[in-house]
Amino acid sequence: MAVRASDVLLIIVAILFPPAAAAFITGCSCDLLINILLTIFGYLPGHIHAFWLIYRKMKAEERYGRGGFHYTGNGTYEPIYAQPGVAPAQAPVNYGATGGNYVR
Repeated sequence: MAVRASDVLLIIVAILFPPAAAAFITGCSCDLLINILLTIFGYLPGHIHAFWLIYRKMKAEERYGRGGFHYTGNGTYEPIYAQPGVAPAQAPVNYGATGGNYVR
């Protein structure tokens, strides 16, 4: 697993203030709230959670490529683009439409 400079920076931020690293990775999500509570209850649990989030992000970068995934919550990631050998997810026929007749 390759470690990028951004991952090293995230690790440094996680050492100094774990909720900031969680916010950089997950945005304003439930994982950020969990990390804040873990850091309040004990500094070490906040660190462990932040390092776990960084590890999951690094695994997603390794699996889907850099920028080829989005965070879905609970430390899980989904690919943005179809992977070779995997059928792409089909959107509903009128996804985003208002019910009119549209050219396909």
